[in-house]
Amino acid sequence: MNHMPKRMKFGAFFAPFHSDKINPTLAIERDMELIEWLDKLSYDEAWIGEHHSGAYECIASPEVFIATVAERTRHIRLATGVSSLSYHHPLVLADRICQLDHQIRGRLTFGVGPGQLVADAYMMGINPKDLRRRMNESLTALVKLLSGETVTMQTDWFTLNEARCQILPYQANLDMAVASAISPTGARTAGEHGLGMISVAASSPEGFKQLANHWDICEDKAAEHGKSVSRRNWRIVTPFHIAETEEQAYKDLEFGLMDMMRYFKKFGGSAFPEAKSFKEAIEIWTTGGLGAFGVGVVGTPETMVAHIKKLQEQSGGFETFLALAHNAADFSATKKSYELFAREVMPHFQSSNDNRGASLDWAAQNADRFMEEYVGGINTAIAQHEQEMASKHSKVARNS
Repeated sequence: MNHMPKRMKFGAFFAPFHSDKINPTLAIERDMELIEWLDKLSYDEAWIGEHHSGAYECIASPEVFIATVAERTRHIRLATGVSSLSYHHPLVLADRICQLDHQIRGRLTFGVGPGQLVADAYMMGINPKDLRRRMNESLTALVKLLSGETVTMQTDWFTLNEARCQILPYQANLDMAVASAISPTGARTAGEHGLGMISVAASSPEGFKQLANHWDICEDKAAEHGKSVSRRNWRIVTPFHIAETEEQAYKDLEFGLMDMMRYFKKFGGSAFPEAKSFKEAIEIWTTGGLGAFGVGVVGTPETMVAHIKKLQEQSGGFETFLALAHNAADFSATKKSYELFAREVMPHFQSSNDNRGASLDWAAQNADRFMEEYVGGINTAIAQHEQEMASKHSKVARNS
């Protein structure tokens, strides 16, 4: 069965990645400027991450960031990408999300996950083995709180005593989505609660392989719990950089790819290969990839059209494609990459030019007929004018 949407949506997923050598004030400002640019380019969504260690992924509060960038944009939907549920008391987080949804008038998507960086959990005294369990416990409470229920619940890390949100979200049904990487945990959780899913590792070899399977798991879990899920709420993430030529795209990455690889090697330890040259960095990023962050796609708009079609075929269909934002290219080249994508990739998946092509073909097929009638109209107007002038001159001559 074909599940391809008539109009795909597009956006970007900001971890974000910024070199630890860059002024953090400028780094955060550049993320905001880029989202303003995406808004102007008609992108649909921007997802903002939460991280507390490692220095590269330097936004600690997606809610604070979103509250500011919402004032600078008009249309783009803003999402927590994702809120790490294991780190927050459910009632406090629910109240923050409700307030934020009101502040930005319902442009919010609440993306959730267990917490990506092990160092974050370590600093908070959380056993990394407990992250997924804690996420599931928290989400069980959050879904009820955000729908207006009163919740009493006891776990080994939070207590809720007749807890309720004092205000509910601005949206009647708050858009929510669960992060899914390579394990089936995210797919199972999304299905259990009837929520959307974000496949953040879709371009990694194993993540790509598991796409269709994860959706099946999501649907099966939803049916098991009396819920329903829709491919309209499925987002798939891929890192990419494009330019007008493939050669230029690779050249752009000389700016910062090596530094990004250095970060992943330091933070991931022996799990990540070491790149000793730019050529090695390109080879790693575009073949094996960076674990859950996937394989980078480098090339031209045509490269991305082919890649998205491959993802659609492998997955069976999804509605939203998200670019994994990075700073491997400088800011001007990054903006250009997103602009090229908006101009030349999006129309392939949004049916936005279908009638334009048909309209142009129809006009071309009838051009001679239209021109004949148009010229005929001009000649008629000229003849009428000349006849009128001749009549006036004749009248003047008779009266003189």
